[in-house]
Amino acid sequence: MRVAVVGATGMVGEVMLQVLAERNFPVTELIPVASEKSVGKEIEFKGTKYKVVGMQTAVDMKADIALFSAGGETSLEWAPKFAAAGTTVIDNSSAWRMDPTKKLIVPEINASELTKEDKIIANPNCSTIQMVMVLNPLHKKYTIKRVIVSTYQSITGTGVKAVQQLENEYSGVQGEMAYKYPIHRNAIPQCDSFEENGYTKEEMKLVKETKKILSDNSIAVTATAIRIPVVGGHSEAVNIEFYNDYNLSEVREILHHTVGVVVQDNNDTYTYPMPLFAQGKDDVFVGRIRRDESQPNSINMWIVSDNLRKGAATNTIQIAEYLAANKLV
Repeated sequence: MRVAVVGATGMVGEVMLQVLAERNFPVTELIPVASEKSVGKEIEFKGTKYKVVGMQTAVDMKADIALFSAGGETSLEWAPKFAAAGTTVIDNSSAWRMDPTKKLIVPEINASELTKEDKIIANPNCSTIQMVMVLNPLHKKYTIKRVIVSTYQSITGTGVKAVQQLENEYSGVQGEMAYKYPIHRNAIPQCDSFEENGYTKEEMKLVKETKKILSDNSIAVTATAIRIPVVGGHSEAVNIEFYNDYNLSEVREILHHTVGVVVQDNNDTYTYPMPLFAQGKDDVFVGRIRRDESQPNSINMWIVSDNLRKGAATNTIQIAEYLAANKLV
């Protein structure tokens, strides 16, 4: 399997390389791809050094799969060129997610939708992935009417520049700002830019992508996305209203048996998900599961996952694994 990693020198690209190695994905040739300023640099993968190449060179090399994490504009321009050359693109940007001709995939939920004809496949937003991993089995059982989600998102979702800003602020150093305000000792109620309706793009991704992945436009979703000075992963306070009543023990049992989800929910031992412990792991962690006593058929829970792993790199590579296992590339 010839694999191109587009954006190989970026934060998510580096994690993609790490996850490819950890999961022993059958890479026979690695093609690291980045912007012109990085061309010629060397990166190491499984003990072998590879030179970074530019976009057109990578297209001409006709990889079997290209894992994209280089931003929406790059994906819009280059993913079709890779696809035209016969390469299957799995794109981690927002470029193709809501395109009705493209599949939006979380493998544990809807990988079975994929066919050989899908040459550009969209990887969902990190916040959406961890939430739908929990929503999906509960929707099947009780049918979800409405979701209210507040996210508490890691600065790693913004990238290296944001991590540097926080480190500078810790040290009292003046430096380049990824955000309009200090992030140290702060919570910024803005992830991405604002849209005309007053919501941010990040909030609307949670609304639109959830409906598409769960194949149900009737689910009402409303979101508030907040950036906090955390590195290990995204956290979400989620309130779910079902059409049907539920049994709390049964909810825990359903989630306990959901592949990729780990229940951490014991008040007696102060066991609940936290980004401190989610960092570096591929699972989605859920806890603080409790009945919403203010509203019938409603439940509250707390969902945490490493946004660079399951929220980005791992989900992308799981899609590639599915394609390889089912001979779709």
